[in-house]
Amino acid sequence: MTWTFTDDVDTFLDAAGASLAARPAESTVMLTVTAALRRHGPHAFGDHDPVLGWWRGADGEVAGTMLQTPPYPASLNALAPEAVGPLMAARQLTHVNADRATARAVAAHWPGHRVDEEQRLYRLGELTPPSPAPGGRARAATPADRELLLRWFAAFAVDIGGPAAGRGERHGRAVDERTAEGRLTLWEHEGVPVSMAGISLQIAGSARVAPVYTPPEHRGRGYAAAVTAEVSGAARAAGADEVLLFTDLANPTSNGVYTRIGYRAVSDRLVISAEESDG
Repeated sequence: MTWTFTDDVDTFLDAAGASLAARPAESTVMLTVTAALRRHGPHAFGDHDPVLGWWRGADGEVAGTMLQTPPYPASLNALAPEAVGPLMAARQLTHVNADRATARAVAAHWPGHRVDEEQRLYRLGELTPPSPAPGGRARAATPADRELLLRWFAAFAVDIGGPAAGRGERHGRAVDERTAEGRLTLWEHEGVPVSMAGISLQIAGSARVAPVYTPPEHRGRGYAAAVTAEVSGAARAAGADEVLLFTDLANPTSNGVYTRIGYRAVSDRLVISAEESDG
């Protein structure tokens, strides 16, 4: 039983890719992040090299994975309980995103910790578009929308409290790439864009809705539900077996929006940080 670490995404996927693909819902972040690393290189998310790791159990099979792209927290996926202690001995982790049980096991190795965010993963069941639908219609984003989309991506990043470093470059790449590939949709009312939703690449039969953003002045009118339903239905029509999204559990409004259009809870994750001992 051992952990193996690498900064090479292909080495990681050769070892752990089948394990991730076998659990596409719970592995959704690792699948999309590793796809981006393959597509854009090791510094797709920041200036530092990524750290990717996998744990093999007594039977030799992969029974847990770890991925960190600084400055983002280390993401831990499907860890066997016995893998947590050796991981904490091997890596000086201070910021972790993991399922509740794993997050608690990690926190037990720190003198103290704080919960930075509680997330819920949802899976689309029977899609139920909002009825009555809000005014307006969905349309694909175009290069002419680029400046608006860049502002909205930046505002979304502020809303979720993500790292500030490198946002401009990454947002520009994401907007251009998703627009060219038809993976950004706008809801437009009376000729004015009022909400947006994006969708990830389809990997291992799954796709994840993100980001979803509505400017404050347009909220509370059903636009986010409508545009999310639009991209969700399109993903399913394109062959995705699993259509997923994450929410912040501190935002009951967004959780309510998604459950009303057919999303059902799968699991919860915590983002936690170590705190130093007072002594």
